[in-house]
Amino acid sequence: MRIRHKPWAKPELFSSDFFIQDPEQHKGKWRESFKKSQPMYIELGCGKGGFISRAALDNPDINYLAIDIKYEMLGLARRNVSRLFEENNREVDNVLLTSHNIERIDLILNGNDRTDRIYINFCNPWPRPKHKKRRLTHTRQLMNYRSFLKDGGEIYFKTDDDGLFKESLDYFAECGFTIKYITYDLHNSGYEPNIMTEHEKMFSDEGIKIKFLIAVKTELPENRGSDKLETE
Repeated sequence: MRIRHKPWAKPELFSSDFFIQDPEQHKGKWRESFKKSQPMYIELGCGKGGFISRAALDNPDINYLAIDIKYEMLGLARRNVSRLFEENNREVDNVLLTSHNIERIDLILNGNDRTDRIYINFCNPWPRPKHKKRRLTHTRQLMNYRSFLKDGGEIYFKTDDDGLFKESLDYFAECGFTIKYITYDLHNSGYEPNIMTEHEKMFSDEGIKIKFLIAVKTELPENRGSDKLETE
């Protein structure tokens, strides 16, 4: 998604007590970076923060780390988190935002950052064959996530894109994830609770069915080493 430059975004983020300017310095120490010691969930590509703000407000017993590469998006996310928490008379004590290229997530997270759940909501489908390695669900990325996702930890994945969803099923299988739940029409599936993202509402209003799955980290297939990354 293209977004206009917002000159206020960086100054507001850098003055926020829940924005992390130097994520690489927190590698291996993310759980200790929160005000409370409790399970940690991560959203990869948080966009404007509609999802993370509501999820964090509704679940005060979970810590949420939201990552996006664009300061403009994170600036909007900071405002949305702050506004929602203020409206509900809550201190922002279980959310951290940071800027980083998720393709290089291994630079900011490792096995000490034990994560219970990862959310991937409406990532770029990168449909052209030469770009598919950039998908957030590609095998190369899933192998990186395994390094900090707990055994039995889950990935929640939502998309509007049929091709991405179908091919992601293969990616998950190749990387030792078992599909716990799947639907090709989330809004008519009866699944609850569901926090609707900005993209989700937009696509749903256009009549596009939302695909959703929950993948659980299990043992790697025998033909993949535990430290082997997808580089093809």
